[in-house]
Amino acid sequence: MQGLSDFPEMEQLLSLLEQHDDKLTIGTIAEPNCSKGRFPVHLVSLGNQAMANPGIMFVGGIHGVERIGSQVVLSFLSSILQRLTWDRQLQQLLTQFYLAFIPIANPCGMVMQRRANANGVDLMRNSPIQAQHGASFLVGGQRISSKLPWYRGRLGEAMESESQAIVNTVQQTLLQRPFSLVLDCHSGFGQNDRLWFPYAHSSSEVMADLACLYRLRELFFSSYPHQNYLFEPQTKHYVCHGDLWDYAYQQSLAYPGVFLPLTLEMGSWRWLKKNPLQLFNSLGLFHPMKPHRVQRVLRRHLVLMEFLMNACYSAPILNDQEQALHYQRLAKQLWYR
Repeated sequence: MQGLSDFPEMEQLLSLLEQHDDKLTIGTIAEPNCSKGRFPVHLVSLGNQAMANPGIMFVGGIHGVERIGSQVVLSFLSSILQRLTWDRQLQQLLTQFYLAFIPIANPCGMVMQRRANANGVDLMRNSPIQAQHGASFLVGGQRISSKLPWYRGRLGEAMESESQAIVNTVQQTLLQRPFSLVLDCHSGFGQNDRLWFPYAHSSSEVMADLACLYRLRELFFSSYPHQNYLFEPQTKHYVCHGDLWDYAYQQSLAYPGVFLPLTLEMGSWRWLKKNPLQLFNSLGLFHPMKPHRVQRVLRRHLVLMEFLMNACYSAPILNDQEQALHYQRLAKQLWYR
């Protein structure tokens, strides 16, 4: 594998895999090629893989310039692996729980310092999903040229190997479970950290599992009141074609369980506000840059990730059928007035 001197995230991941291979199940779901070499997309999992158990997956690096997303996922994976040596509560949880990571979903984009993959395709605009009433201009996905951002790929072509591999992996490892979650870590929008959920292709269509999402938000905010996340539909800000998690969620509706995909959109504008010189760096719009700010971001989201893992494990409290209509009504009042 070439180019690792410019790819600290891959170095960190490979080091973790080597040190803890006795605790992990390690697979390669894709292996895209670019000018700097061929790089694997790793699926790393631990816990009880039986489909009767709930499960969660943490994803990072779908956009290659958003390195902090991969770093947050790697930081949590490292924390889990260190705690497994002594934390009996975590050891017990993993006897009845599936925990998975795709820390670097777009390795070619990351090593080449570009948002898209080696073919110039934005993996988050690459699914067959079409916005119902048109998408936001450019940012919602475009087929004009791969030289412009948010390129979806050519009409009628198969999905890119990385995006197809992610969808296939979700289908094979999560959708058959009674309850599952995904947290996909991004950066680059606004000053606040946001938790976005589908649908991104429609501002009027409502998820079938909206009540579960509202209950998840309610539990998070009541359990951890001193935080500043905004929990909202992505369409509060823009509508897009080809959203990967819209596509995965629609596939999940063919299964009896509940699947909740969330996107963590870390607000990078405050990093720019504190350090305007970042604008002159190719990663400056999407990455904290200063070492102390990177460390702060890595700490900041551990509570969220731990909460999501425990909430997924405690799924019956989220999927209360007797209260579903009540929570759905509250959710529509909050998000779709």
